[in-house]
Amino acid sequence: MADASTPASGGETYAGAGVSIDAGEEAVERIKGKVRSTFRPEVIGDIGGFGGLFALDLARFRQPVLVSSTDGVGTKALVAQAVGRFDTIGVDLVAMCVDDLVCQGAEPLFFLDYIAVGRLDPDHIEQLVEGVAEGCRQAGCALIGGEMAEHPGAMEPGEFDLVGFSVGIAERDELVTGAHIEPGDVLIGLLSPNLRSNGYSLARRVLLDRAGLPLDGPAFEGAHHTLGDELLAPSVIYSPAITALRRAVDLRGVAHITGGGIPGNLNRVLPKGTAAEVERGTWEVPRIFSEIQRLGGVALDEMDKVFNMGLGMICVVPEGDAFKALDTLRAQGHQAFEVGRVVPGDGTVTLV
Repeated sequence: MADASTPASGGETYAGAGVSIDAGEEAVERIKGKVRSTFRPEVIGDIGGFGGLFALDLARFRQPVLVSSTDGVGTKALVAQAVGRFDTIGVDLVAMCVDDLVCQGAEPLFFLDYIAVGRLDPDHIEQLVEGVAEGCRQAGCALIGGEMAEHPGAMEPGEFDLVGFSVGIAERDELVTGAHIEPGDVLIGLLSPNLRSNGYSLARRVLLDRAGLPLDGPAFEGAHHTLGDELLAPSVIYSPAITALRRAVDLRGVAHITGGGIPGNLNRVLPKGTAAEVERGTWEVPRIFSEIQRLGGVALDEMDKVFNMGLGMICVVPEGDAFKALDTLRAQGHQAFEVGRVVPGDGTVTLV
């Protein structure tokens, strides 16, 4: 008897080529409630249109500036694939995008995702979108659209990639640009308890390929959670806390510590004539980083260039605002520390 991929005529079909329209429609039905859970009052309509609609309330702003960002989850997707758990990685996707927006003082408004898979499995898609929706709820932005694409031949069944796009808004004269940073300003670091979504190519090479550690074994000696749990722990989303900080103090610069580490991201906000000194020991570096360094024989300066080393964000404030900044961030539920100073220099970031 012919199946759905082989019509009686013997002609080729889309299903026979590896793309299931029915599975796509089922996936859309499953995710509708999750997407609606993120909607803000500005969202118009529902999912299923050719574009997401967002009614921007311009009365709230004098000189509004739209700020946009796009990113992906990188090879953290391969860990999710290997473990077979997809419900947290969507949070990482949202974090990578909205925490870029807030570095320039923008309030995240809406988000779109793009999911490419080798074979469309509605259960898999449902888990991925639940993670994206959870990230959007944490960030306070609406998930207003997205796309699912089945790529047989280009990707194997079970393989996937996840990318996103976000838009935020800020007042033009309240943009955080780093232009007013000066020597003597204080660096405030926000703790990241994990790798977030950066450096996974090196982490996988060291932990899985070189050390041969099983993903279902302990993350490290004495750990009560698995290595898979450690590597799939979702990224902290900092944007609501940074928004609160911007309203409380003179926030002069914000650096999202992603690929490039502290030296490669903090230097992006430093104006001409300044540099930064970050003091090691002012925060606790999570254990996973020392394990990667030890098992891979990775030099410390290489670790600094690849990983966040336990700081997901660094904010720059005047010395007189340092205590208030710490109190504000801690009231938002984050561990925050004074981790260094701005000094005269040529833009170099030094960890001392």
